Amino acid sequence: MRRRLTLKRITGEAKLLLIGIPVLLWTLIPVYHLFLFAISERDSATSGRLWPKNPTLQNFEIVFGQKHFYLSHFWVQLGNSLMIAVAVGVMTLFIATAAAFSISRLKVRGGRTVMNLALFTYFIPAAFLAVPMYKTMANYGLLNNRWSLVLAMVTIASPYCIWVLKQASDKLPWELDEAARIDGATPLQLFRLVYVPLMVPSLVAVGTYALLLAWNEYLYGFLLLSKETDLTLAVALGNFLAADDSPWELLMATGFVYALPPAAIYYAFKRYMVSGLTAGAVKS
Repeated sequence: MRRRLTLKRITGEAKLLLIGIPVLLWTLIPVYHLFLFAISERDSATSGRLWPKNPTLQNFEIVFGQKHFYLSHFWVQLGNSLMIAVAVGVMTLFIATAAAFSISRLKVRGGRTVMNLALFTYFIPAAFLAVPMYKTMANYGLLNNRWSLVLAMVTIASPYCIWVLKQASDKLPWELDEAARIDGATPLQLFRLVYVPLMVPSLVAVGTYALLLAWNEYLYGFLLLSKETDLTLAVALGNFLAADDSPWELLMATGFVYALPPAAIYYAFKRYMVSGLTAGAVKS
């Protein structure tokens, strides 16, 4: 019996490896090519070699020193991306947390209906809502303003974050709320002293999700922002493709730098991401 269990376990692990290794390689190959281009000289970037003949870090020096006209506002645009992503993460977290608390713990009348209507917007692809969003921002005089992109991304991210937090909130024991109310806690104290501390993994997860969503957004940034000093770096990277002879090595170096912050954020909070986004998925 023990041999059968051991053999079964080895077979299962072998199957996982046969599936996992190709998937891992398929995922890492584009990243490897991104780095390969970033450390290649201009003439050898498309040589097809698995490793450049003369690897160099000069491309990163050009990027950081803003020594190319496509990169003349690199640090400003990187700062715009950071500001917008953090603002979206904070605002989405505040809205989603308050909404989920009201729907799940305070049982606000009509709360579930509002949440379901918000989720219904996901049946429409975000790209189809870009033009109506552009028109809305124009009506309120917010075009070419970084806050227009912040508000647009909060609108897109909030329904999903509310749903995730609501599902996680439903798993919290009601006895904690009752005990807090018996001790004279107000709804605000219940929110601050009981609800938020218990929801930290889910809060980190949805906040990180919203932040990364805004960090990687291109379409809405392209439509709502036009001034060079207001663009996010994701949109500015598209300018590299405007020329017939694009400096691919600089584009890839910039893209590699731009990919580092979200990768660092994800690996810093991956424990919370897994536990937070799956909270409430299984009823106990």
